[in-house]
Amino acid sequence: MPASTSHISQEGSTPAQTILIVDDTPQNLTVLGELLKHQYRIRAANSGERALRVAGTDPRPDIILLDVMMPEMDGYEVFRRLHADASTRQIPVIFITAMSASEDEQLGLELGAVDYITKPFNPAIVLARVRTQLELKQARDRLTNENDWLEREVARRMHENILIQDLNVRALACLAEARDNETGHHIVRTQFYVELLARHLMHHERFREALAGNRLAMVVKAAPLHDIGKVGIPDAILLKPGKLTAEEFETMKTHARIGADAINKAMQQAIAGADDNAAEQAVGAFAFMKAATEISLCHHEKWDGNGYPNGLAGDAIPASARLMALADVFDALTCRRVYKAPIPLEEATHIIQEGSGTHFDPEVVNAFLACRKEFSEIAERFADPEPSPQ
Repeated sequence: MPASTSHISQEGSTPAQTILIVDDTPQNLTVLGELLKHQYRIRAANSGERALRVAGTDPRPDIILLDVMMPEMDGYEVFRRLHADASTRQIPVIFITAMSASEDEQLGLELGAVDYITKPFNPAIVLARVRTQLELKQARDRLTNENDWLEREVARRMHENILIQDLNVRALACLAEARDNETGHHIVRTQFYVELLARHLMHHERFREALAGNRLAMVVKAAPLHDIGKVGIPDAILLKPGKLTAEEFETMKTHARIGADAINKAMQQAIAGADDNAAEQAVGAFAFMKAATEISLCHHEKWDGNGYPNGLAGDAIPASARLMALADVFDALTCRRVYKAPIPLEEATHIIQEGSGTHFDPEVVNAFLACRKEFSEIAERFADPEPSPQ
């Protein structure tokens, strides 16, 4: 056998599994190669350095028979380097040794070797131990492949479920917007505005807890449901092109509570119809519904307590609703409505600044000013189409 590296395989066949034999003694390489070549593809290396190179090239070994006592780099060091390399870390190693001391075997096993073969070689023992370890490796590889497939499948289904949830939320939101003669772009724009504000404030001490972990994503996802309660407002009021009377405005204001009540009712019915296990697993879904309820109910509350429906003030207004309040007003100011023309960005900015500390949380206004360029880009990107000439 050549001194560096070689392949030995049964003539006329291509064994599926490859064994790398590492030994600085040509006789040992020959004996093991002859013994194993009828069942396996054999690669050989006569030094630790060569072994490391061979182990990293194709065909990759399925198992390595590694002599402990070699000059320059002994088997233990070779093993350590194999284990340190992600590409060779999972290859099982059987140590070859002439030593019989139990502490030497213990060291190798502690390092992570799967077995020991002692010299002089007993052919039946060599074949049995190699076969056993290769079967174990095949089982581990199958399990790893199955786990990888399962993880991909779980990720695919989770992505699919999230997409379905997003579509359901957007469909409900679009239903409400359709009754209000909106194009649907309003919910897209305001959702982006809320996300901009939330990401800017996520580390602020007054917003950190409300936007921690996946709560930020829930707030953003729930934003399109802010006006879901408009489905309960009569057309004569909802679609009125002129200014509402005081009585009509009182009716319009009920959309906040209608939306929150509808979401709460849906949540209660879902809990009532679920078993204990399903209810426990639905914690994330209910957290999302809670965020949707807060936004729907409180996005017309004002920082100074003069909003509706509950006259909440300051930090008593949920953080999600404070973000939604500014996003909703900015969109109303800068977009065309049946009762008004859009106003320029500068004028809208001035109005929002004037509302700092009265209508809006001052920190949310500061976040808006910091993100004003992005607000303008979103408004432009998702602008409503110009109305058709009458």
